[in-house]
Amino acid sequence: MRTRRGLCYPRADVCVDKIVVKRRDFAGYNMACRKRQRFSPVIAGNSDLFDALPDDLVISILSKLSSSASCPSDFINVLITNRCKRLNSFALQPLVLSKASSKLFAIKAENWSESAHRFLKCCADAGNVEACYTLGMIRFYCLQNRGSGASLMAKAAISSHAPALYSLAVIQFNGSGGSKNDKDLRAGVALCARAAFLGHIDALRELGHCLQDGYGVRQNITEGRRFLVQANARELAAGLSSASVSNIATCSWLTWSPHPIPHPTNRHPNLPGCPLLSDFGCNVPAPEAHPANKFLTD
Repeated sequence: MRTRRGLCYPRADVCVDKIVVKRRDFAGYNMACRKRQRFSPVIAGNSDLFDALPDDLVISILSKLSSSASCPSDFINVLITNRCKRLNSFALQPLVLSKASSKLFAIKAENWSESAHRFLKCCADAGNVEACYTLGMIRFYCLQNRGSGASLMAKAAISSHAPALYSLAVIQFNGSGGSKNDKDLRAGVALCARAAFLGHIDALRELGHCLQDGYGVRQNITEGRRFLVQANARELAAGLSSASVSNIATCSWLTWSPHPIPHPTNRHPNLPGCPLLSDFGCNVPAPEAHPANKFLTD
C-alpha cells in the first residue's frame, strides 16, 4: 500500500523473514533515563551562607537585638566574635544604633575607655536619646565637659526624654557648672513640670515641694500637697508592679515607721530603699537606676 509520501506498507501476505531486534544496553539505558542530579557547588573556605541574606533582613535583626539587649555584652559580642565585615558594618549603621536600649549603655566606670566613648558618641550622633542623655551626664559630671554634656542632655530633652528634663532642672536649681548667681529657679520649675507631665516621679515630687514652699514659683500649698501625694501613689504602684514581676514579698513595705525616712539625695547615697515621703513613713525598694546614674555612683 502506497502512501502520499511514496512509502509502502508491507502486505499481509508477505512474511518478514528477518526481524531486527535492538538489544538494550541496560547499564547504559538506565544511566540515560536516570534523572540528572544537581550537584551544589562546594562552599569555599572564604564564602558564607550569611552572604545570601538580604541587607534589609540583617539590619532588621540587628535593630531588634540592639533594642532588646539586656546588657552591653549582648550586642558587643556580635562585633567581637564575628569576623564578617559585612555584619560588623551593618551593626554600626545609624538605623541600628538609633534603636539601642538604655541597658546597652550600662557601662561601668571601671570599664570606661575611649572605645566606649566613641560607641556612645556614634549612638548619640545616630539620634539615640538614651545615648545622648547617658553621654551627656558622663561628660557633664565625670569628664568635666559641662558645655558638651549639657548640650547632649538638652538634645535628649527636646525629644521629651523625662530623665534628661529632670537632670536639666536639677542643674538649673543648683547652678551646676557655674556660680550661685547662675541659678534659674523658674527654668528649673518649668523643666520639672515638663518631666512630671511625662511621668517622672522624682520630678513630680520636686514640683510638689516647689509649689508647697514657693520655690521658684508662686506658692500653692494645696496644689503642692496634691502633687506630693500623687508622687507617693505612683511610687508605691511602681514598686508593687516590679515586686509582682520579681515575686518579692510586699508586706514589710506597708509597715508604719514612726520616724521619717529621709529621701535619698547626694547626702544619703547608700540608703537601701527608696522611701515614700515622711507623710506616710513607708519604704519601698528603690527602682532600677538609669545606667547614667549607675555610672555616676560607681
